[in-house]
Amino acid sequence: MRNLWSFPSSCLTAVASSVPRSASRSQAARLLHSLPKASTVSPQPLRTTRAFSLTSRLFQHLKAASDEETMTVSTTDRLAALRSLMKERNVDIYVVPSEDSHASEYIAECDARRAFISGFTGSAGTAVVTLDKAALATDGRYFNQASKQLDENWHLLKTGLQDVPTWQEWTADESAGGKSVGIDPTLISPAVADKLDGDIKKHGGAGLKAINENLVDLVWGDSRPPRPSEPVFLLSAKYSGKGTAEKLTNLRKELEKKKAAAFVVSMLDEIAWLFNLRGNDITYNPVFFSYAIVTKDSATLYVDESKLKDEVKQYLAENGTQIKPYNDLFKDTEILANAAKSTSEPDKPTKYLVSNKASWALKLALGGEKHVDEVRSPIGDAKAIKNETELEGMRRCHIRDGAALIKYFAWLEDQLINKAKLDEVEAADQLERFRSEQSDFVGLSFDTISSTGPNGAIIHYKPERGACSVIDPNAIYLCDSGAQFYDGTTDVTRTLHFGQPTDAERKSYTLVLKGNIALDTAVFPKGTSGFALDALARQFLWKYGLDYRHGTGHGVGSFLNVHEGPIGIGTRKAYIDVPLAPGNVLSIEPGYYEDGNYGIRIENLAIVREVKTEHQFGDKPYLGFEHVTMVPYCRKLIDESLLTQEEKDWLNKSNEEIRKNMAGYFDGDQLTTEWLLRETSPF
Repeated sequence: MRNLWSFPSSCLTAVASSVPRSASRSQAARLLHSLPKASTVSPQPLRTTRAFSLTSRLFQHLKAASDEETMTVSTTDRLAALRSLMKERNVDIYVVPSEDSHASEYIAECDARRAFISGFTGSAGTAVVTLDKAALATDGRYFNQASKQLDENWHLLKTGLQDVPTWQEWTADESAGGKSVGIDPTLISPAVADKLDGDIKKHGGAGLKAINENLVDLVWGDSRPPRPSEPVFLLSAKYSGKGTAEKLTNLRKELEKKKAAAFVVSMLDEIAWLFNLRGNDITYNPVFFSYAIVTKDSATLYVDESKLKDEVKQYLAENGTQIKPYNDLFKDTEILANAAKSTSEPDKPTKYLVSNKASWALKLALGGEKHVDEVRSPIGDAKAIKNETELEGMRRCHIRDGAALIKYFAWLEDQLINKAKLDEVEAADQLERFRSEQSDFVGLSFDTISSTGPNGAIIHYKPERGACSVIDPNAIYLCDSGAQFYDGTTDVTRTLHFGQPTDAERKSYTLVLKGNIALDTAVFPKGTSGFALDALARQFLWKYGLDYRHGTGHGVGSFLNVHEGPIGIGTRKAYIDVPLAPGNVLSIEPGYYEDGNYGIRIENLAIVREVKTEHQFGDKPYLGFEHVTMVPYCRKLIDESLLTQEEKDWLNKSNEEIRKNMAGYFDGDQLTTEWLLRETSPF
């Protein structure tokens, strides 16, 4: 593919919007190649993620492999080719994870191996292929999507349901009788690999072996998209709030505490944060393919140097950072491993730190168990606690983002009331246009979930151009969306109704809203984890025997990944281990879903902050939340009879705050102003 970043957004918008709803793959390809050559277009200000989100719709057509270009892809030939390669390498079972070699949740197209081999395009899941079977495991967010996308070759493992095995259990069961299991060691963590190897052997299998060439890549062949190589840029100190030199100093203190020789950094968002750099190699995530090694007196960034402008190189040099080719990382880790083995200095550290999300291949290259400690990344912990500059940026960008969403919801209601026919993608396009009008806008932070009626019950629904629904004004509409701004990242969900909701819909919505308010107003002692808080958001649904199959909250980066560890609110074990701390930014998003009917989710982002309490038991500080999302709730869907006076007071205060922050945004815009006043009128 030619470089799309040098095309103006206006050109990309025009081409993207010109793709007919029924466009064929060849038509989409011709439209893509009708773009002017890069040399004829003047360079534009950095809006590259915006450009990607507009053009990604073209790629969706190019990638489609079925005649209808919608849901199900035939995988028969792909599986046959993979099984042939497995036999050649004496592999009976082959595991295909979702992640790339950096454990990224969102991945580049060239790393979408699980989607290629299975046809399932959700962001979470693992495929396991034997010589005569194939299974795809995913969680409750994607049950509906997977059941529609998988063809007859696949068995769906609904992770989390009673009596349904995990993909690891299914793999171990299938390995009985001395069968061997293979995996690309760059795509699995050492801990997961070790446990899987033990489980396989317990069930009579031959164990897990590293297959250094990725077999799915071989099946994919020349059709596999190239690895992105987009420009890397420097994030100004007015947005980052802390320089690289200070971050490196703090990291080296951690090395000293742990008596480690170096930290090998493999997570892309951690590298971007550490060096105050951003990129565009992965859709919606402003990161770039790289590794880094930090020792007590050196720092090395492994990246394609052609991606770095002179100002970036100068900044790295000023901060004592050497640049080396991306592909040199494993060669250099082997050198480190050999140095550790041969050292004769008794006091010299010989252990290397890697994140507990680093790859099995990286641990092996560094010398294995004897020379490697897997730890919760100190960079990840530091990144999750935003500094004051980052926190203020999150507040500011959410006001601008709120203005775009309020304008969108007012516009959408007006269109639907006046009998306009809009499908889910057309509506999402308009929301993106409204967001792009805001200052410091860079692009979207994930695919907009614009869903009407039963589509809202698909928790991570992704509307496809030409294959999505027309928005029904008499059904619930769920919109989960977010943006990247230079000063922060947003993620907000609102559920609306443009007609007359049923009593059941209003009750469900209000129970979800009550859970959102309960968590927003919670006060808890320092040291409390998100695991302990999860029930606060579910309690009102539980009283009616209702629940939802997803976490209640996730961490959010500062102009970085919209899903950021290590914090969160939910029942994952990881959330037990990491208490919430002042400066964390995370989502609060309870929901309720009726398959085939509707979905409800209400999501705000909130900052964890210290709060004043009358007492301080145990001399501990107490914490609470400061929500930063500035979008009102749907009045039509609120059943006031289910609200307490305290909850009504909270809503009135929240609405007053929204109106105050929106001052000046809608001058001369009567439609939006009237909508905002109506939706924020006092209870």
